[in-house]
Amino acid sequence: MTPAFVLTGRALLAVLPLALTACANPPAMPPLPSSAPERWSAPLPHGGQPQALADWWRQWKDPELPRLIEQAQALSPGLASAQARLVEARTQRVEAAAKLQPLLSGNASLSRGYSTALGSVATIASAGPQLSWEADLFGMNRAALAASDARLQGARAQWHEARVSVAAEVASQYAQWRQCLHQARLAGADARSREASARWVEQARRAGLQSPATQALAEASAAEGRQRWQQQQTLCEVQVRALVALTGQAPSHFDSLQGSEPPTPPDTLFSLDSLPARVLEQRPDVVQATRQLAAQWAEVQQADAAGYPQLSLQGSVSALRLDARGSTQHLSTWSLGPLSLSFPITDGGRLKAERQAAQARYTEAVALYQARVRQAVREVEEALLNLASARQRQHDALLASEGYERVLQDTQTRQRAGLASLAEVEEARRSALAAQTSLSALALERQLAWINLYRAAGGGWDGDTAAPATTETATAAPSPNRPGPSF
Repeated sequence: MTPAFVLTGRALLAVLPLALTACANPPAMPPLPSSAPERWSAPLPHGGQPQALADWWRQWKDPELPRLIEQAQALSPGLASAQARLVEARTQRVEAAAKLQPLLSGNASLSRGYSTALGSVATIASAGPQLSWEADLFGMNRAALAASDARLQGARAQWHEARVSVAAEVASQYAQWRQCLHQARLAGADARSREASARWVEQARRAGLQSPATQALAEASAAEGRQRWQQQQTLCEVQVRALVALTGQAPSHFDSLQGSEPPTPPDTLFSLDSLPARVLEQRPDVVQATRQLAAQWAEVQQADAAGYPQLSLQGSVSALRLDARGSTQHLSTWSLGPLSLSFPITDGGRLKAERQAAQARYTEAVALYQARVRQAVREVEEALLNLASARQRQHDALLASEGYERVLQDTQTRQRAGLASLAEVEEARRSALAAQTSLSALALERQLAWINLYRAAGGGWDGDTAAPATTETATAAPSPNRPGPSF
């Protein structure tokens, strides 16, 4: 075997995979069905900044909230599951990409025995690379790679959706706890006021200025105030336990925050794009549904390509050493082949059934995508309506609270002067307390509406936010039609 022939064979072995590059790519997926309206029907908030959505927790001017969100995300089992799915999706993509490339492996062997050809004991050692490759003539492996690539992008979107969900849950619980503390302070002030009224009535009865029935009413009112205060404090303790479970903090950590009023967030925390389609592009769950749809379409193409012939090639180059009769010989060999072509003839309808199943899964993915878009539009619209309602009622609720508080103070003054009965005072007190509670509940409603709008708008995700470094794996191979994304 001449050296030129050996070099020619090796060169052919190296370039043949490139010469047999697949001539057919999977067809493009049909356009996505549109389920989003052209405009929002609910009023949009004004005055905020679009970029404020990504880091909007810090705009609440409460430094404790971002810290609690970070701690909850670090402990969230849902987020850990999303990270595991992300790593699994990356692994599956690497496996799918590997099938499009020649696989190179090494082989080494050593044998010793009697050779009849040499008439003596011989030692034979060989080592060299082996090459195997499957030519993806009809795009089956490319379709598998496209499906795994789409699922990887969907897993990244799910990871961000998990982060947004944890942040929204912590913020909602934290806002409710803060508002509960505020209502507990109102209940405490009311209870102390009732206690003071009861003591005044008792003194007046001893002086003969009030009847025993009036004293009984005052004591009942004071007992009712204490009961409401204790009930509100218990509710706040229950909400603290919920925060403890979410963030892993000790209950004493929240005890240190009870003495301070939380800063009031700005009236407008961020703005929302007037085009629903742009907002939906920033929702991780909608993006995940889109990528799932693309994956199912690629699996339909994969099932189609499975019915066509498959071409595979093997080759090897090895160096051989032969020791016999005290002499050593060095040889080199190479082989190209076999070049095999396999194709289905009869399979009992298996390929047809698999193709029908893949098509059914794609049809299901279309329906799920459309339902997800409609649900996303609904969530945004509901959050916008609740936010607008809370904003419209804020002014009237504030006027009502201030008015009832003035009535209560005036009635108490007249009651001490003997111009009003205790029943009138208690009626004014109940009206003032109801107005203050309503105002506090409205403030909470407004905060929860902002949190729901933050979640409904995708939490500031734009599709380019990097996944955590802890979930990084080996660099993924490029996709069949474009460079692989950077993670």
